[in-house]
Amino acid sequence: MMYYCARFIGAPNRRALVAVTLLFCLMLLLAQDTIARSSRLLTLAEAIQHTLAQNPRLAVYRLRDSALVGEAQSAALRPPAYLGAELENFAGTNGAEAAELTVSLSSVIELGGKREARISRVEAARALLMAEEQAEALTLMGEVLRRYTDVLAAKERLALADDAVSLARETLSAVDRRVDAAAAPKSERLRAQAALAEARLSLQSESRQLQVRKRALATLWGSPDDDFYVDSAALYKLPPIAGFEELYAAAEHNPAIAKFASKERLRAAELRLVETQSSLDLAWSVGLRQSRELDETTLVAGVEVPLFSDRRNAGARVAAEAERAQVALERETALLQLNTQLFRAVSGREQAVTTVNVLQQSIVPALESALAEVERAYRRGRYSYLEWIAARDELLQARRARIDAARAALRFGADIEQLTAAPALPMSAPSDSK
Repeated sequence: MMYYCARFIGAPNRRALVAVTLLFCLMLLLAQDTIARSSRLLTLAEAIQHTLAQNPRLAVYRLRDSALVGEAQSAALRPPAYLGAELENFAGTNGAEAAELTVSLSSVIELGGKREARISRVEAARALLMAEEQAEALTLMGEVLRRYTDVLAAKERLALADDAVSLARETLSAVDRRVDAAAAPKSERLRAQAALAEARLSLQSESRQLQVRKRALATLWGSPDDDFYVDSAALYKLPPIAGFEELYAAAEHNPAIAKFASKERLRAAELRLVETQSSLDLAWSVGLRQSRELDETTLVAGVEVPLFSDRRNAGARVAAEAERAQVALERETALLQLNTQLFRAVSGREQAVTTVNVLQQSIVPALESALAEVERAYRRGRYSYLEWIAARDELLQARRARIDAARAALRFGADIEQLTAAPALPMSAPSDSK
């Protein structure tokens, strides 16, 4: 840009024109520098880091954990003590002379390990919450991978649309020369002009789609800022991964599956807490009784024991046992679903990777050579305009199919990573070049 500005300024122009040109070039250079500084390269690792740190779906778990901390403090408390007072015979036949005042202290002695059971239940609930948070974080990471892949694919489609505009412009230029030489009908020029306009419209649409995809990615960490770029070369980095059996073995330790173990421990703690309710609690009281009639003070004490507590707790025990057994069935169901989902993801990725390789190594190079040959033949008058357009469209469709297949491979890889909780499909950090 500096070269062209200097070359233009060096031409013999009037001073006013030189001044305006200098100002224009300076503004253009400043604008380019601002764009270069404002845009930043966003790697996949950074996108994941921003999401895990700022997504509100994970902040909820911190609040729930704080609530469980408070519940644990309450569960560790022993039964409260009560201070009571009782006044008797203060309005009888003898009046206040026969009044008796009793002041007592009472509480409950918990038996059967009730306090320890309450504490264990809260601890199991916190462990389950941690497992659920890990599963939610894994789900978010999978969503980041998919949206990041969508941005990569959108950038590649934008580049393809820009190439389509260039091809349409070259086609129109060649058609113009043939029409001007009366070697082709004017209708070919009109069709080439329409094709160029359509290519420009598609370029505008792909540009907007890229912005939409970038905004969708940025919203995962609660930011409307989409002033970043990605290296779309990462779209075609498709390293081999392990086989289905090995991946399924890793998937069995997925937090989404592991949380069932925490859930089962919670149900066991709840059952233990219910069982402790069947044990007797002793309510005791001790106090002093003052009698005005006898003018004496006596020590009083009492004990209370609930009746038929085991029978009253039978229904709660049955419900707790059923909920505990239900967890095992839920885990088996989740494993069956995981098996199906993982097999579909592994098979889909294998097919997508094969499609990318065939398109990239065989189909696209062949269609590029065919387009070059048809173009040369058209300029010599050997092929028609329709044959040239057909060859151009076949190449563009193949390149778009390659983008779609690569996008599908990465999205299937994201599913595999989410299901296995392991980097089965790592994306290396892109280079710093735009």
